[in-house]
Amino acid sequence: MYNIRRRIFFITIILIAIGIVMIYSASGVFAYEHLLDSAYYLKKHLFYLFLGVSVFSFILQWDYHRLRKYSKPLVLISLLLLIMVLIPGIGQSMGGARRWFRLGMFSFQPSELAKFSFLVYAADFFVRKKNMLKNNFFSFLPLMCITFVMGGLILLQPDMGTAFLLGILLFSFMVIFGVGLKYILTLLFVTLPLLVVIIFQAPYRRKRILAFLDPWADPQGTGFQIVQSLLAFGSGGLLGKGLGQSRQKLLYLPAAHTDFIFSILGEELGLLGTLSVVILFGILFWEIFKIPFRITDEFGQWLSLGIVFILAIEVLVNMGVTVGILPTKGLPLPFISYGGSALIFNLVYVGLLLNIARERK
Repeated sequence: MYNIRRRIFFITIILIAIGIVMIYSASGVFAYEHLLDSAYYLKKHLFYLFLGVSVFSFILQWDYHRLRKYSKPLVLISLLLLIMVLIPGIGQSMGGARRWFRLGMFSFQPSELAKFSFLVYAADFFVRKKNMLKNNFFSFLPLMCITFVMGGLILLQPDMGTAFLLGILLFSFMVIFGVGLKYILTLLFVTLPLLVVIIFQAPYRRKRILAFLDPWADPQGTGFQIVQSLLAFGSGGLLGKGLGQSRQKLLYLPAAHTDFIFSILGEELGLLGTLSVVILFGILFWEIFKIPFRITDEFGQWLSLGIVFILAIEVLVNMGVTVGILPTKGLPLPFISYGGSALIFNLVYVGLLLNIARERK
């Protein structure tokens, strides 16, 4: 387990280092144009990194089993914050979405806490009710209700990416637990029509789907972001244009330092750079996935499984969006994209993993 912990730790450091470099490269022009400080986002990112490392150090030494008694209070606090962020004057609106609390120059995204709270509650739920769940599908109702309520509040922000992630996490846990196929299919038949309605009842979501199907049909409108992302990858070639030499970051590609930072990485570092990052994530997930099978603590097993699912889904969705094989979602690339709340909680996840992995089989 020592080698697993060491590899997870060093790969995380490498990914964070890549993120620091790429955030400065991708955001410098935008920050100078709007804020007259090319290092504005870099400095904020480093501050959040400092906070994340501080929390990481605490989590690394803390008895993670104590999270179980805080699982329900964490869910209640998350639900309260998700309601408060929707209130004008309390929640900060940006780009048509109300997802943040702002204090001065710093902000907090409650949906990140909601993901963490849901993970802790679900892990505790499966440990507490494992005997009951095996014989009664309706015992899953508390967990499903929390998923739908939490997901619904997140959708109101709107943030479909995070709500989608919670749903996938619930289905993944149920499949791993061994829930009968007929129950899984029933749940899918109930939720899929609801998902279609949610997608198509909002005009901007319909536009995203249409842009995903054919971004070149409206390259200056709905398909603009995807087209610019594809141009970034295409112009990067094998070796890239060189660090700092991206043209798409010159106010062409929106969200270049957040959701589409992988596109800038592809343009500047080329296919070799993007493949290197993909390989690093692949090794990271492989090492994390070993943990549940090498420990005996059930709570730790569910926590580590949930963490690998959360991180893997975010990576796959983010990369899938940037290369045009998935509709646009607001999920950052873990450890690399700019985003204070996401970075802090990603470091919390790594701290939990290293803590859980201390137990030997």
